[in-house]
Amino acid sequence: MYISTYVGSISSIKKKQQEVVGFLEANKIDFQQMDIAGDEDNRKWMRENVPGEKKPQNGIPLPPQIFNEERYCGDFESFFSAKEENIIYSFLGLAPPPGTKVCTAVLSWGNIFDFNKRQR
Repeated sequence: MYISTYVGSISSIKKKQQEVVGFLEANKIDFQQMDIAGDEDNRKWMRENVPGEKKPQNGIPLPPQIFNEERYCGDFESFFSAKEENIIYSFLGLAPPPGTKVCTAVLSWGNIFDFNKRQR
């Protein structure tokens, strides 16, 4: 399992990225941040792999975007909603840890972070 977060450098974006990273670290979920500000290949991959219906009108999705391996999970707003609704493991496509109280839900997938430590 490989969860990646694609990161940029604008301060409002940075705050959202920090919230996602903080949650993943606190819950000991392996992930890798993918820099899109300094790596054209990562930026291109992110833009090509966010589903069309999840892209903004200008066509350029902003970070953080969350992926599990190659599967798109969603953007920050979807991540935040899943966390608030206690369905974050379903959102991330992960099995909840043993003993965790988790709601079951069907989500429409759509954000970017890559879970699993793997280089692109």
